[in-house]
Amino acid sequence: MLHEIDLSRADLNLLVLFDVVLAERHVGRAAERLSLSPSAVSHGLGRLRRLLNDPLFLKTPRGVVPTSRAEELAGPVADVLGRVRSVISTAEPFDPGTSTRRFTIGAPDGISAVVIPQLLAAVRRAAPGIDIGIRQILPAPVRVWQSAIDDLDMRALDIAVLPIEDIPARFAERVVYEEDFVVAMRAGHRFRRRPTLEGFCAMEHLVVSLEGDAHGFVDDYLAKQGRSRRIALTVPSFMFALAVLAETDLICALPRTFVAVQGARFGIVAAEMPVALERFRVRAVAPKVALMDAGVEWLFTMLAARRGLSRGNVGARGRTIKARRRMRVRV
Repeated sequence: MLHEIDLSRADLNLLVLFDVVLAERHVGRAAERLSLSPSAVSHGLGRLRRLLNDPLFLKTPRGVVPTSRAEELAGPVADVLGRVRSVISTAEPFDPGTSTRRFTIGAPDGISAVVIPQLLAAVRRAAPGIDIGIRQILPAPVRVWQSAIDDLDMRALDIAVLPIEDIPARFAERVVYEEDFVVAMRAGHRFRRRPTLEGFCAMEHLVVSLEGDAHGFVDDYLAKQGRSRRIALTVPSFMFALAVLAETDLICALPRTFVAVQGARFGIVAAEMPVALERFRVRAVAPKVALMDAGVEWLFTMLAARRGLSRGNVGARGRTIKARRRMRVRV
């Protein structure tokens, strides 16, 4: 944004001023927020205009409006200020009770919908000034969760919460909860009265598939039994699946804890799977070097404390077999 030759006359406070004027769209209100006089704000805007060679804000009867150049600069300026705040906050001893840091957690929506409500409640009690950003992690067809590992290495994520087994040695991991699958459907669905394998195969199914591929590991199991099913619809997310199930006669294999935590608000009920699918563990993962940051280590511990999440009562639990090496999205 700034040429190297201009850095000697650049002032970080001018970027703060820019950010506040952009938000307020009024010089007087910006001055109040910054505890400055309107003339001081106007003087600062003048310096910014000369530095960036653009009017930036144009006067109107109701305040000011940003130019197209100012709109372009809004994102980069916010990013710069966010990074500076992060650097300053990590230079001080971390105190969750007074910290105003922002952390980024990555997870698939079927996991974040389970973990985040409890985590956020706990954070609000212990650290009311801390903010959290959630990034949706989309597994790739090959090397399923590699993109999340890469983002952790590059510190684009502070922590990831994943159904992952093979974790490189440079990462710390904690099991947050264990998971398996149930058959989810709308309340009153006829399949719940008689959840047999024959009935399961006869139903029309919904499959969560980010690639739109109408084939999952349930189909692999059925094929070994000489059976098959009809996949009438694929959707790209678990929450979308609940919304569709609520309005149709489709059924879907979904994670048990996810259905227990989120299903009721959609009127979704569950039955045991008539096939013996594998259970898996959901883990919080962070680079060991990142845990040298007291703030990241605190949040990592908070996530691990979510263990023991309610799994809900959907009948007797299915057979436990060898933990899976990784969870595929299509079920």
